[in-house]
Amino acid sequence: MATNNKNHGTVLITGASSGIGRELALEFGARAPTLVLTARRLDRLEQLRGQLLGRYPGLTVVVLAADLSDEHEASRLLARVFEQAGAVEVLVNNAGLGDSVLFDRAEWARTRQILWTNIFAVAQLTSALVPGMVERRRGGVLNIGSGAGVTVLPNAAAYVGSKHFIAGLSEALPADLSGTGVTVTQVCPGLVESEFDQVSNSPGGMVGAPPARFFRISAAQCAREAVAGFERGEARVFPGRGYRFVMRMLPLLPLWLRRKQVAKAAARIDQEKIGNG
Repeated sequence: MATNNKNHGTVLITGASSGIGRELALEFGARAPTLVLTARRLDRLEQLRGQLLGRYPGLTVVVLAADLSDEHEASRLLARVFEQAGAVEVLVNNAGLGDSVLFDRAEWARTRQILWTNIFAVAQLTSALVPGMVERRRGGVLNIGSGAGVTVLPNAAAYVGSKHFIAGLSEALPADLSGTGVTVTQVCPGLVESEFDQVSNSPGGMVGAPPARFFRISAAQCAREAVAGFERGEARVFPGRGYRFVMRMLPLLPLWLRRKQVAKAAARIDQEKIGNG
């Protein structure tokens, strides 16, 4: 049985019921005395809690249902976290939504859900919890962004825009927190085996071209590399060796050429949807 290495204090993980979030909980279970797990599906969280306690008997696990696409839920969640778990040393902003649709055909209700979950909830939780970390001179923020946050993709404008916010926040926040003892790491996954593709109406992946699918990794691998990078104090993590190489080479490709390629891909998607309609 693995031994708890209680060096992270209380860890709050959003979107913990499945995929990368679930695997992050399993990783942090070996590294923290207390986990606070939140997601929309309480039954999934309860199952995960049982699994964690079976693996790490000394661990404290608090599960809280919350839908962060609701503008009031972040405030309610924070109140319950403080009441049931106290101060949070590590915030893992993992919860996120996507949608595979051309922007002119997107439903505003879904776009709003994406923006509120991916931007406003992240900003609110970070704003509420980081001051305490600074006061204690220890802690960290682990933001699960996306490769979409450092480039541009077709058929997902709201999602791409939201992840560019995460990228900007994750780059600027460390400057503000310099010398405080609080670290910030951004993880920019590519294709990961999880329920995210189905929820975002993209069963082949939001980057669905065959070359991109070649770099698909498991959620467990993504979580392992994310936590390892966070513990090393890395500013940005690209999980997966092949994908990491491609993303590091991406800035060498001129932006005008990337824009042209994405525009062609969007036009092709438009024609395919017209043909299927």
